[in-house]
Amino acid sequence: MSQFFQIHPENPQSRLIKQAVAIIRAGGVVIYPTDSSYAVGCHIGDKNAVERIRRLRQLDDKHNFTLVCRDLSQLSTFAKVDTAAFRLLKTHTPGPYTFILNATREVPRMLLHAKRRTIGLRVPSHPIAMALLEEFGEPLMSVSLILPGEDLPMSDPYEMRQILEHQVDLIIDGGFGGLAASTVVSLVDDEPEIIRVGCGDPTPFVEA
Repeated sequence: MSQFFQIHPENPQSRLIKQAVAIIRAGGVVIYPTDSSYAVGCHIGDKNAVERIRRLRQLDDKHNFTLVCRDLSQLSTFAKVDTAAFRLLKTHTPGPYTFILNATREVPRMLLHAKRRTIGLRVPSHPIAMALLEEFGEPLMSVSLILPGEDLPMSDPYEMRQILEHQVDLIIDGGFGGLAASTVVSLVDDEPEIIRVGCGDPTPFVEA
């Protein structure tokens, strides 16, 4: 049975954030809000927790996992960022975008795309997500909370509790979430490529 924390979406309670991070450090799988939709995340090096998320979402090895980072400095530890990519990242982070980049050796092999050594990275602007990342001091391995067979992310924390309370360790209720996941942009090749259109405006990358 998962725990259920009601955390203020604009002024997250420090006590609850610390408790949430303790659950993540202990190998927990956590549902939390971002500036696009709700996500499900865990510690990047915890194989058991990653496998639980893979099963929950029914993901194959071609899925690009995402590392949700506190800032660009942390992001650059886990991805190879050239000057052109850095310029785009600086302009559009924090925000509702996930960027596919070539991974560095800091990224656990189990998180990498099976054929390309790539990883998704994003810097959110949601106060709860930012508070978790600040307290945790590391990225969160995350995917959007889209259940198998569904096209849209889950948005109602009470519905999440009803359906997923035996599959995760913590659900953070930060109010109703968005109905669109982040916009996914690949910066692996010379030209940016839109992989998925979500709640972030794709126009700047088409014109980049």
